Amino acid sequence: MARRNGGFIGTDGLDAPDPPTVVVGTAGAESVSVAFTAPTDTGTSAITGFVAQVSTNDIAYSAGSNTGTSSPIVVSSLTASTAATAKVWAINAYGTSSPSNASASFTPLALARAIIHRANNVAIETIDFVDMASTGNTSDFGDLTVARFWLDTCGSSTRAVFGGGYDKSNVIDYVTISSAGNATDFGDLTDGRHNSGSTSHNVRGVWAGGEGSNNPVSNIDYVTIATTGNATSFGHLSAVRNDVSAGSSTTRGVFIGGMGSNSNTVYNIIEYITINTTGNATDFGDVSATARSGSACSSNTRIVFHIGFLGGNTSNTIEYITTANTGNSADFGDLTAAVYTTGATSDSQVGIFIGGQGNDRNNIDKITIASTGNATDFGDLSATGNRDPSATSSRHGGIA
Repeated sequence: MARRNGGFIGTDGLDAPDPPTVVVGTAGAESVSVAFTAPTDTGTSAITGFVAQVSTNDIAYSAGSNTGTSSPIVVSSLTASTAATAKVWAINAYGTSSPSNASASFTPLALARAIIHRANNVAIETIDFVDMASTGNTSDFGDLTVARFWLDTCGSSTRAVFGGGYDKSNVIDYVTISSAGNATDFGDLTDGRHNSGSTSHNVRGVWAGGEGSNNPVSNIDYVTIATTGNATSFGHLSAVRNDVSAGSSTTRGVFIGGMGSNSNTVYNIIEYITINTTGNATDFGDVSATARSGSACSSNTRIVFHIGFLGGNTSNTIEYITTANTGNSADFGDLTAAVYTTGATSDSQVGIFIGGQGNDRNNIDKITIASTGNATDFGDLSATGNRDPSATSSRHGGIA
């Protein structure tokens, strides 16, 4: 009952609501989404709102606060990597309830940073970055160990790893995402290649296919991202191909489309691997038409991919799959322009598609991965002429 145990504020504490129940905090980037069940006993009058407050010591609920009219309530501007709990209060015209029980502990995440290698069919070493909490242009991060283009990037929450590159390079190098600076040597791929499909979860990075020393290859390589060293053979795609797009959840890597030994052989294949377990790729489903020269980003539940050439035509088409369930892709929306050889990454909620050949754009488009719809402007790269850029982030779908 809401009675004397209820309100601590208001004209009549007897008529305040009961406290909310079943409080659950889901960590986000320097934030938490606080879900709860509203009380059935609302007191004398209807509930007009709720307040969620956060504590880092389970005593003072003063680390962050926000109000709302329903569950969930997002509390922002929290300290990343610091464990916290949340409580919720219900409010009506007569007062405020006693606090709910505290949620289980959660730990807000650091803001996501995207690391981007720009490319324009000329070997360059420049690496850009952008913090994905808000829209904006990229800034200079540092340089690769070897200037190249058509390489492929994957990474963990702490490292970005760059593999391969034109002309059939086997170089792997890396940077620490949180600290701007030049790349450091990591090791070598098993075979020199460019235009692979690369993806990762928080432990392993994987490269599949590409243009190798003997034309397109089906090889899949992997590295342990935290430990420098040469790549190890993982398995094979079902067909030799390059121009593959790739994304991942925390368990699966998915490879989309690609081009065979000539431009007349283009695939609509979607295949997947279990990243923790070596072996050949397995059929997942099909793209709506033959697809190549695109890119992909992901949350832990969806992979969203741009098709650079859809059935042979330059495209702004975006499609998606649900990573845990095999099947064909479905329409998501459109990029702001029809281009090809884009790059992509995500912070597990917002996906960005980068550059592309068409007008050799420096544009960055964004989508919300959970909600189908057309892309909108995010910002710009630091220079124009960006064909086939490559990117990863500290919170892509294989991590969060």
